Amino acid sequence: MTTTPRIAVLGAGYTGVTAAKLLAKRTGATVTVVNDRDRFVERMRNHQVASGRQVRHMPLPDLFKGTGVRLIIDGATRIDTEERRVELASGAEPVGYDILICALGSHADLTAVPGVAEHAYAIAVAEQAGQLRDRMRTAATVAVVGAGPTGLETATALAETHPDRTVRLITNGALGETLSERGREYLHGAVSRLGIQVLEHAVVANVDAEGLLLDNGTHVAADAVAWTAGFTVSDLAREAGLAVDDGGRMLVDGTLRSESHPDVYGIGDAAAAHTQDGQVLRMGCGPGGLAAACAFKAITARMAGREPKPLRVKSDALCISLGEWDGLLQPTELDGSPRGRVRTGRSVAMVKKAVLRATGWYNLRYPTLVLAGARQG
Repeated sequence: MTTTPRIAVLGAGYTGVTAAKLLAKRTGATVTVVNDRDRFVERMRNHQVASGRQVRHMPLPDLFKGTGVRLIIDGATRIDTEERRVELASGAEPVGYDILICALGSHADLTAVPGVAEHAYAIAVAEQAGQLRDRMRTAATVAVVGAGPTGLETATALAETHPDRTVRLITNGALGETLSERGREYLHGAVSRLGIQVLEHAVVANVDAEGLLLDNGTHVAADAVAWTAGFTVSDLAREAGLAVDDGGRMLVDGTLRSESHPDVYGIGDAAAAHTQDGQVLRMGCGPGGLAAACAFKAITARMAGREPKPLRVKSDALCISLGEWDGLLQPTELDGSPRGRVRTGRSVAMVKKAVLRATGWYNLRYPTLVLAGARQG
């Protein structure tokens, strides 16, 4: 490694921005961020976009202003691990690195079910969430596919904003099956109060211009389909020869370093980060923030000649909005099973608003706040 290491960060989502700003502030490294768009997308607010809410416009040059971070608006097309460089979609000069951080996140899987790419609006994509908002001006019926946190937040936001429309929530399992008994009861009550029609144990086989076809032959009519079921990651890591799991997520050790390439780190949804007990962290902003802080500490420790401590996580939680002033907070084990007391109602909605403000505003501008929540060793 050179005296002043070159650090390249691929992706400027929650984890990429945090890691880049921390490293630029706390080290003498040259930090370069490569991202395919010039603004930061608060993906956790996309359901609000779909329901017509205004969200902040945050240009990346403003977020990195005065930090010393070099920002390149371009797509990364290939990682050359032999030459230690990243090739760009524009054909511009490749970005060299001594340390590479892959923070490319995840994106909606639009290929698993026929018709999704052509006829559904992927809530994970900001532009498509905006298109759904526009479609809701005339749509009488909308089907939301997927009843995970994003699906629940999308369905409840749409039903609350458009009480005169029909909102159908499609799930391939039981509604709230990962919640505690009280959590399930509260969730069922919330969707019932909002008039949401729930189809449980319904597997979507095809999406068309008139709605959904289930695998049992039933056609579910809908003027618009919101897709929140299934995520996938970039093929860059796999194509570069980095060790990945069956889903293409980079395999990393407890310090977020690649198991096959010690000069590469993976953070956020694109990496399969393991805790001290061997449990893989779920995709999500919360675990991603912990991973970014851990990777920062590991990189700076190794730069100083110290052995870094591994990521330490003991529990998790799901904080789900159920409309503007309702919500559900379910503490969980790392494997996703419910634990402890579930909290509900207006107070949880306030907590979720605070989380969104922290992750989408304060943490991006003052990333050292993220370090307080990350424990290692």
